[in-house]
Amino acid sequence: METKEKNPEKDATERESIEEVPTVPIFIMGKRYDVPDSLTIQKATEYAGYQLIRGCGCRGGICGACGTVYRFPDSPKIEVGLACQTLVKPNMYLTQIPFFPANRAIYNIEDLQPSVDEIVRQYPEILKCMGCNTCTKSCTMDIEVMEYISAALRGDIEKAAKLSFDCVMCGLCTARCPAEIVQYNIGILCRRLFAKHMVPKSEHLTKRVEEIEAGKFEKMLGQLKEMDKDTLKKVYSDREIEPDLSEEYWTPSDKSHL
Repeated sequence: METKEKNPEKDATERESIEEVPTVPIFIMGKRYDVPDSLTIQKATEYAGYQLIRGCGCRGGICGACGTVYRFPDSPKIEVGLACQTLVKPNMYLTQIPFFPANRAIYNIEDLQPSVDEIVRQYPEILKCMGCNTCTKSCTMDIEVMEYISAALRGDIEKAAKLSFDCVMCGLCTARCPAEIVQYNIGILCRRLFAKHMVPKSEHLTKRVEEIEAGKFEKMLGQLKEMDKDTLKKVYSDREIEPDLSEEYWTPSDKSHL
């Protein structure tokens, strides 16, 4: 995350309005702040008087923009987490990594083949993997990162794609990797290779694309565009909602906007 300090007097007034709660000391960029012990790192940073201007993204553990490293006194271990999810702890000495420069191969997925040779061609540094498991220990999503890198090295692209699926690309694995491998970009490559060349084609998706290209929905979209805001809200609120236990191919009875 990137921050800038706000008006200290204004922030002091805001903090005075907050009910007294237990606080813990934390250190942001070397400076101590006492913050409520129930806050996440992200909220504690704002409570301390900083305005988040970059790297604060979704605030819900999805975008991976708020990768954070921190350490506690008398501990040699570097801890990792997402600032939007990790709660503050006493004497946490922290810093955020809004962006970590990493190698990203440029390719046309149409021209690639799903093979280990292709992965090595795009990311030759994968061959330097030491099997140290630092990447897995650094993962904020508890992904078996070393396992999917090992799978990619064996040419098991399907396993690599599935194991890496929950990656939010915070970059902390790459920041810690002694072999300088960009694990998350290799995971993306494996998922693209798997989806493009190994997963059976979806018949209903192919049909829908054909319908779009044939202009089937042009009239319906035109009608929606001509509606005013209130009418659009009514159409939206009055729509038939899919039941929780509906069949796989459920469709609404009114298909005029389908």
